[in-house]
Amino acid sequence: LHVQHGQTILDVACGTGDIGLEILKKHTIQLINIDISRNMLDFAKEKAKKRNHKNIEFIKGDAEAIPLSDNSVDLLTISYGFRNIAHYEKALNEFYRVLKPGGTLGILEFSIPKSKFFGILFTFYFHHVLPFIGSVFSRTDAYKYLPESVDFFPSRKEIIKKIKQTGFENSKYIDITFGISTIFLGKKSG
Repeated sequence: LHVQHGQTILDVACGTGDIGLEILKKHTIQLINIDISRNMLDFAKEKAKKRNHKNIEFIKGDAEAIPLSDNSVDLLTISYGFRNIAHYEKALNEFYRVLKPGGTLGILEFSIPKSKFFGILFTFYFHHVLPFIGSVFSRTDAYKYLPESVDFFPSRKEIIKKIKQTGFENSKYIDITFGISTIFLGKKSG
């Protein structure tokens, strides 16, 4: 993402705040965490408090109606939350709206590996092993939604197409961890 000191970063669907806190380890930035879940924000606040971070704002809000001004953030991240958004186009329009000209969008999301070998391993693990392990530590159904949400998530090319249709330039994707995860990038025209 080429984070620069002094930038404002919005982490959408921040969950327990891990992505923003990792960025804060290396950069002096203003961080805005937004999540639709009050409980997730409370966890994020506790983590930030334990690490004595002061330059974080916490907002309960929806990715499809971000309560921020136009052109107000330098970078926007969303990690493993984009697939849970009901209307991708609406959220992408909001992302574009709040990013400053020249701002960068970064989406980190699960993907289906391109390699047949890793695809088979990943599918078995994701559909059988992970839900079982999850049921041992939490509710039985807590991890069942995850494989389904990845299975029904649009392809890499479809996501890039949606990003470009929103107006983002230099859109591309980068597969990581053998294609199990993908980073989607876009730049708001300057």
